[in-house]
Amino acid sequence: MAGSAASDGDRTRPSAPARLLLAAVRGYRRARAGRPSPCRYYPSCSTYALEALEVHGAARGAWLTARRIGRCQPWGGHGIDLVPPRSSAEDTPRPPSRDARRKAN
Repeated sequence: MAGSAASDGDRTRPSAPARLLLAAVRGYRRARAGRPSPCRYYPSCSTYALEALEVHGAARGAWLTARRIGRCQPWGGHGIDLVPPRSSAEDTPRPPSRDARRKAN
């Protein structure tokens, strides 16, 4: 199946768009190496981004990361902010679209 991730035990390999975003976050981390983290949350925003992209994929992981970065500002909160677990609804395959059902018949 196109776009599906190969299973490696309990973890799956991120999709190509997710791997591209992961590489961008890792590049950002290398560029900031040695500087103190300005992040108000634990884990840091870049660590949160890596985990969100690995767990939820490119689209939802990028959305969660954007929301997190939006909260990481002087008037925002602080403290522990973990990536939400993958829901069972995300693992459930979607039914075929109406057009796909028409082509099958």
